[in-house]
Amino acid sequence: MGFLKEFKEFAMKGNVVDMAVGVIIGGAFGKIVTSLVNDIIMPPIGVLMGGADFKDLSVVLQEGVEATETAPAVAEVVWKYGAFLQQVVDFLIIALSVFVMIKLINKLSSLRKKEEEAAPAPEPAPAPVPEPSKEEVLLTEIRDLLKEKK
Repeated sequence: MGFLKEFKEFAMKGNVVDMAVGVIIGGAFGKIVTSLVNDIIMPPIGVLMGGADFKDLSVVLQEGVEATETAPAVAEVVWKYGAFLQQVVDFLIIALSVFVMIKLINKLSSLRKKEEEAAPAPEPAPAPVPEPSKEEVLLTEIRDLLKEKK
């Protein structure tokens, strides 16, 4: 039972929940970026390269051989550099997006700090005057009586 209670406390901490939300949003953002690269950015680039689809760009390193009675089949070995280039573009877009987002967050944070620093500090409340002690009250009365006699 102790393990489950400890796990529940860990899972309900704010940082873990925030991280989970970030991972979910990041996954959705990754899908958007992948679609942006595959469906929007790469087709025009492919047209500029003579109609090639980036996914299909590859170099055959070893031709495949069909099986014969004396030799087993050999699979074709292909270097798919087009798919790799698409993944690099995906990464660059995600990295650029994260960079811009962090720059904006830092800028907003620094603006907020400047506003807080520029705002005048509230004047401290005056310290309460302590009540005079019995001796002070008595001495004040004596002083006042002496002033009246003069």
